[in-house]
Amino acid sequence: MRTDAAPGGVQIFAPFGRDAHSIAAVLSAAGVPTTIHDSLARLAEALDDDVGVVVVTEEAVAKGTAALLEPLSRQPSWSDIPFILLRSPRSPRSQKRPLADAGLKLAINIIELDRPLGSSSLLSSVRSALRARDKQFLVRDQMRALADGRAALERSEAELRLVADAMPVLIAFIDRDLHYRFANKAYEAWFQRPVSEVIGKRVPEVFGEEVWTSRRPLIERALAGEHIVFEANWPFSDGRRRDSEIRYSPRFDADGAPDGFHVFVTDVTASKLALETSQQHALDLEAMVAERTAELERQMAAREASEAALRQSQKMDAIGQLTGGIAHDFNNMLTGILSSLDIMRMRVDMGRMEGLERFLDAATASSQRAAALTQRLLAFSRRQSLDSKTVELNALVGSVQHLLRSTLGEKIRIQMATSDAPLRANLDSNQFESALLNLAINARDAMPEGGELILRTSHVFAADGELPTIPAGEYAVVSVSDTGTGMPPEVVERIFEPFFTTKPIGKGTGLGMSMIYGFMQQSGGHITVDSAPGQGTTVSLFMPVVHDAAEDDEAPNAQPVSLGAGQSILVVEDDEQVRMLVTVVLEDLGYTAEVVGDADGAIPILGSSKKIDLLITDVGLPGLNGRQLAEIARQSRPSLPVLFMTGYAEKAQERSAFLDNGMAMIAKPFLLDAFSEAVRSSMATPQ
Repeated sequence: MRTDAAPGGVQIFAPFGRDAHSIAAVLSAAGVPTTIHDSLARLAEALDDDVGVVVVTEEAVAKGTAALLEPLSRQPSWSDIPFILLRSPRSPRSQKRPLADAGLKLAINIIELDRPLGSSSLLSSVRSALRARDKQFLVRDQMRALADGRAALERSEAELRLVADAMPVLIAFIDRDLHYRFANKAYEAWFQRPVSEVIGKRVPEVFGEEVWTSRRPLIERALAGEHIVFEANWPFSDGRRRDSEIRYSPRFDADGAPDGFHVFVTDVTASKLALETSQQHALDLEAMVAERTAELERQMAAREASEAALRQSQKMDAIGQLTGGIAHDFNNMLTGILSSLDIMRMRVDMGRMEGLERFLDAATASSQRAAALTQRLLAFSRRQSLDSKTVELNALVGSVQHLLRSTLGEKIRIQMATSDAPLRANLDSNQFESALLNLAINARDAMPEGGELILRTSHVFAADGELPTIPAGEYAVVSVSDTGTGMPPEVVERIFEPFFTTKPIGKGTGLGMSMIYGFMQQSGGHITVDSAPGQGTTVSLFMPVVHDAAEDDEAPNAQPVSLGAGQSILVVEDDEQVRMLVTVVLEDLGYTAEVVGDADGAIPILGSSKKIDLLITDVGLPGLNGRQLAEIARQSRPSLPVLFMTGYAEKAQERSAFLDNGMAMIAKPFLLDAFSEAVRSSMATPQ
């Protein structure tokens, strides 16, 4: 894009954003004609003798200004087009003159202004540059008149002298012998000596040896035909600062050999002061920004500290709620157990044996409720022992339909929408079925008048940031949707808190969703909840996809429980009551049991020649744990089968990684038939 060109106007090259239009608007409002160029080549084409000032932004010429080399080298001796460089706010101040490359080697008349820049500062700098350019135009006009011929030159010499003397620019001509052949009246104002004392004198006589020594290399280059431009500090006689721009332009005779050089010296103090003022303003702005940044950092630190304190408070509230809920539920269960045992003890003492089965059943039911609560707590804390295997989710979800229909009742319609292709994931199928059952029961309770429950399986590719709580990856997803009452956002935010429930007192423990959350985290998966009042709820379980088509072998069918035949079993258990009960169970089943309380007691027995058919050990032993004890036992008895008992053990959370060949695991608390089957199958497993 290009506006109508105006002689002596401002040429603008700032192609990024609206910089060019903003600059043009400021200048046009002040009556300064402007021309906007959309490329460096277009700008180069416009650099003729009528150009006033060029305004460029630093980023516009960051890749070089070689395109300007030809038009600038074409300038006549009187011309030095002023350039105003608007520096980038991010440009280091140590980076000097990025424009002083091959393209602008002959143009040092550059005014550098740091952004951000006020309109008044920009306008002042442009006007100052235009005034300097106008002085060059005056010189141009007179030199053109001189070129009309010597006769005309002689007739207008007095007039040219008058014009040159009226200009505040030093103008002179020095021949090859270093004699001043021409000097205008500005020399008197600058150096307080008549022009007559300058013309005819040699340079060392006019300025002294010190100045001559510093300028000699530059003068010699000018006499060799090179255009020279440089800046120097040439103070006033009273010591005031005066910055000058000095140009040596060689003159050539008819044979093309330099016979001297013209001298043009311009006072650029105003532009230098403007630049320094702009830089000082930039420094002040940087200081203000740094101060504000420090203040924001202090505010952010204070906010983070407050948020950390709030999170700690919320964590303590959750812990208090958790412990209070656990104590409440366990007190109810212990009441059922202890009261039943007390009644049975009292009736046995009285000789009344009838009806004891009812109290035994009550104590057993309360114990099983306590065991189920413990499993939920372990799932929530991600400490339960998982038996993870590769399963096909379409088949697994389909297999629970019958259980869900019998559990949810006839008012709930169950729909299935499974993936067309097989979906495989690595998980504990029993725990996963329990999670689905929990979600289905929650859905049923949200549809008291009946409704529809939809089970979906799908293959999902989650991009980074697509789902707020789901990392990018490939997932097998199982979703449970209902048409129930839905939940408001404040309830959804708390749905995974332990013992948080929207159900009436006595209708739920508040551990179902927290158990599912813990199970998914422990299995390497994720969970999302999408719900709104009156719109129903969808809970989605995300599990990493397993592409290996081979699924884990199914566990062998359980064999009928059989009694032992005197096999020798070493039991290692640190809890005295559990140790006593396990010993009694083994002896009643027909085994020979030797019992110790820790690994230190077991190691000598394992190192002896005594026959041992099975090692039963708790995982969480004091000192060496059960897994370490098994490793030691296998060193001397490589084929010894091992049965681990675990209630809570951090190192036994993933069975497939924890167990080796010939090893099995049973979770506490366990029933007699499950324990006897675990013992039998452990000794029956081939090594």
